[in-house]
Amino acid sequence: MIAPCPFLPAARGNLSYRELRAFGERRDAEFYLAALTYAQCLWQRGLPAQAILPLDRAWGAELRGDEPILHLWPAPYAALIWMLENRPQGPFLGNPVRHFQHLATRVRGTRREIRSWRAWACFHLAEKALPSSEFPRDFHQIQRDSLTIPSPAHVRQNLAELGWPGEAAWLDAHHPSV
Repeated sequence: MIAPCPFLPAARGNLSYRELRAFGERRDAEFYLAALTYAQCLWQRGLPAQAILPLDRAWGAELRGDEPILHLWPAPYAALIWMLENRPQGPFLGNPVRHFQHLATRVRGTRREIRSWRAWACFHLAEKALPSSEFPRDFHQIQRDSLTIPSPAHVRQNLAELGWPGEAAWLDAHHPSV
């Protein structure tokens, strides 16, 4: 078993996607905690690519920003950075840079704007943490869609305006150069 991510809650047993599915459309503090816990479970099972997906779900939680859970487990930017920097050799990681680029440009559903800005923040974090030769941007999408990648400063500004109180500061605290 892989060492746990120190920025995520301890995994409880052998969780599955059913734990998140049981919430239906509910995206409250309990959902947020369940998503983080499930990410830890997948990480410790040696499934780094799959472990990133519940982090995406956690960022989609419909929280005001003053919930106690966010004081205990802030927005999981530090968890993402830690996972990328401590990725095990061998297990499939996918391409987190491309994943977050696609997520940022294809977000659907509620709170779409902030979820897109969070994906752009993760895109920049992934680019900083991973070698571009192995984890390139999707240049085909950039060219095809005339996509302009927002600067880290623009992303940070939108997180400060639209995100949870202190969210941009959490990002700065764990990776100030993004």
